[in-house]
Amino acid sequence: MTGDRAQAEDISQETFLRFWQAAPRWQSDGQANVLTWLRRVATRLCIDDRRRSRPIYSDVIPDQQDPTPQADLEIVRSETAQQVQAAILTLPERQRAALVLSYYQQASQSEGAAALGVSEKAYESLLSRARTKLKTKLIDEKVSASL
Repeated sequence: MTGDRAQAEDISQETFLRFWQAAPRWQSDGQANVLTWLRRVATRLCIDDRRRSRPIYSDVIPDQQDPTPQADLEIVRSETAQQVQAAILTLPERQRAALVLSYYQQASQSEGAAALGVSEKAYESLLSRARTKLKTKLIDEKVSASL
């Protein structure tokens, strides 16, 4: 009845303890059977135990944010990432390299410029042109997809 073996043992022990305490007052006048009395006490103790262990619900339950993102949001993110990667692949090689160094490899401006063998100003210019072309490409794709 409790679903927990240890709790059932505790209730059985309490039932027999109450029987032992009530034994001197027990009247065997044929009205009550000992087994009936034991069952009744055990049942009431089980009910009391469940009532005590039942969680208390309040009227106001705070909103809890799901730690796992929603599936549709993940799909949109994945599709967006694929579109961005495809658009990056259409950029000229040096612009693509500057963009990848800056955003995917988190290279500083001086590190990116050194990796491409250009000045920091030229690296800035490559990044600026890459961003502009990428933005235009993604906007064009979005507009054509919505038509």
